[in-house]
Amino acid sequence: MFEPKVHTGQTDLLVQALLALENEEDAYRFLEDLCTIPEIRSISQRLEVALLLRHGEKYTHIADRTGASTATISRVNRALSYGADGYNRVLNRLKGDGEWDGKQSEAEEEKRDESDSTEQRATHRS
Repeated sequence: MFEPKVHTGQTDLLVQALLALENEEDAYRFLEDLCTIPEIRSISQRLEVALLLRHGEKYTHIADRTGASTATISRVNRALSYGADGYNRVLNRLKGDGEWDGKQSEAEEEKRDESDSTEQRATHRS
């Protein structure tokens, strides 16, 4: 049986709260109340990094796509290989055995938004 590294009454409460979430809206609401926006972004980034590593992507591509540092990518890779198997268990349960639904990463969205803004400014000057 798995023995977590951090097992307290508080972590038990957190795990029970996560298991009590019934839908995507509940999850978003809980995350927004529980975590800061940077914490949510950081956790989300790590999950995307894990998915890309499982798909065999190279560190440079992952860094460009997600904005994650190579240290973060390495940490996630270590967890995938030698951790508690949490990433793998979750990714296996996502639709299509870990296939992401194709939504753009936040880093890609920011790059696109910056590009669109630059293009709009250039158009207005013409």
